[in-house]
Amino acid sequence: MNRFSLKNRLLALTLTAALIASFATFGPTRAHANQVPVGCTNTASDAATINSAISGSNVGDEIVFKGTCLINAPIKLKPKRSYRGESRTGTVLVQASGSTPAGILVSEGFLTTGSTNTDEPVSISSLTIQGLASGSTSGIILRSWESTVKDVHITKMGGNGIRVTNVNKDGVAITNTQVNGQIIGNMIEESGQYGVYVEDTGNSVTDWQVTDNWIADSGIDGIHMENAAGWYVERNHIYGVPKNAIYAERLYGTSISDNYIEGFGESTTSGTYYGIQGTVQADTGSTIANNRIFRLGATGNTGSTFRFIGLTQVNYDGTGVANITGNLIRGKAVAKDIGLYYAGSSAARPLQVLSTGNLVTDVGTAKTVGANVTVATNN
Repeated sequence: MNRFSLKNRLLALTLTAALIASFATFGPTRAHANQVPVGCTNTASDAATINSAISGSNVGDEIVFKGTCLINAPIKLKPKRSYRGESRTGTVLVQASGSTPAGILVSEGFLTTGSTNTDEPVSISSLTIQGLASGSTSGIILRSWESTVKDVHITKMGGNGIRVTNVNKDGVAITNTQVNGQIIGNMIEESGQYGVYVEDTGNSVTDWQVTDNWIADSGIDGIHMENAAGWYVERNHIYGVPKNAIYAERLYGTSISDNYIEGFGESTTSGTYYGIQGTVQADTGSTIANNRIFRLGATGNTGSTFRFIGLTQVNYDGTGVANITGNLIRGKAVAKDIGLYYAGSSAARPLQVLSTGNLVTDVGTAKTVGANVTVATNN
């Protein structure tokens, strides 16, 4: 009896092992992402070839652009995919002469009529986008959340280098949020409008990071943000700026730090220009710290006023709070150079600032404190 039981047990174990081995050999295979290579020929058919390859791709695929691609229509970025070149020099997307697409690489949702939800994530890396230095075409238009643009060279776009937006091509806004993206390690130069443009008609495009970029020779501002809430704007090198190096509306838990701003206000048109300008929300608080801000470029109009760091208003009732510390400011030793400028909006919308540890030199006025501002003591 004991032998028979042992024999049965051994047989059962053998059958079980065989079944497991059989399942491992013949069972269903796990799904995996594919690489989808797209070879360009520098001809008018390139955009259609790329869009066809993207249309036939699957979720999770990596679309790889190869060679010089002549782009006469937007490349529609389907969500949940990654898009890359072979390198900045190995893959160049060139805007075709006479073409006027809204952008070269564009979120699918931006191009979709009636779309009111932000796209799922995409990533873009390791390529160059070259515009015509005229018109209003942007290099990249993102209407997607948790997306990344990294190691991309964008040059000579008539519009913006990178545009992150809450609206589609028809101006229809999303009804959800578009958060948690990264713009990191890119070279953006000679944009007709803004190097990086954050467009937000509602309160959707928050909590991103724009870090470690080189932004040069923009047509208006280096970085222009209609909503800076929750953003990190850090370690960017900005120069050749006609107006404002960093313009940031709606500071709310925002960090603007460790940026190197060589110059700003280089326009020949008289105006008031800023190295960093912010407007403040009346909740939480924000920091502007350890930035190096100069006017090393063109002198600009002699009638202009140059404010190196300025908080210019509180946007709604309540107290705006900001910590401005550790910044190095050096002007051109002219009367209209103002190192630090602080202004509240009204008695109902005051500004509270801790302004300490800043080195401000070679300016006409080191610090201007306007009405409805409280300068906090160290604590």
